[in-house]
Amino acid sequence: MANVGYVRVSTIEQNTARQFADFDAKGIKLDKVFEEHISGRDMNRPQLNAMLDYVREGDKVYIESYSRLGRNTRDLLNIIQELQDKGVTVVSLKENFDTSTPEGTAMMTMMALIAQFERDIIKERQREGIAIAKKEGKFKKPKIPKPDNWNELREKYLTRQITATELAKRCKVSRALIYKWLKAE
Repeated sequence: MANVGYVRVSTIEQNTARQFADFDAKGIKLDKVFEEHISGRDMNRPQLNAMLDYVREGDKVYIESYSRLGRNTRDLLNIIQELQDKGVTVVSLKENFDTSTPEGTAMMTMMALIAQFERDIIKERQREGIAIAKKEGKFKKPKIPKPDNWNELREKYLTRQITATELAKRCKVSRALIYKWLKAE
């Protein structure tokens, strides 16, 4: 029986130290940790998949919060079900429940539903606010400036020395914005 940690933050810039500190504060000694910097909206997460392959019956997977496993209810429940089918218990520190009991599983399901509902309401209000601001001419997306070495990087992309993905990484923007900049030129 192994104590396995799954630690995730959404971006490379974010830090996982707080999650590790939570494990330490609770006195949890982890035998193996799977850590990644990737959005929870994406189910194709290498370390999540590696953790799912690694765990065996009797293991416990510790997470700082259930939102580390999945950002929507369906994905979270699918992951929990896969782990339970293997005989693996999931323990969430923030919500203080584990899936070794029917109550823990029920509470996790209800909390996930409430959290997703909350996120959906926030998104809806945000869309409504943006629509009103646009109608009143007050909404403008902030312009992201090109980096100082844009011409050099652009030339490398155009001569196929780097890919669009690499160009986006070096500019610290999305590929969509890269294509927008290229099209404008």
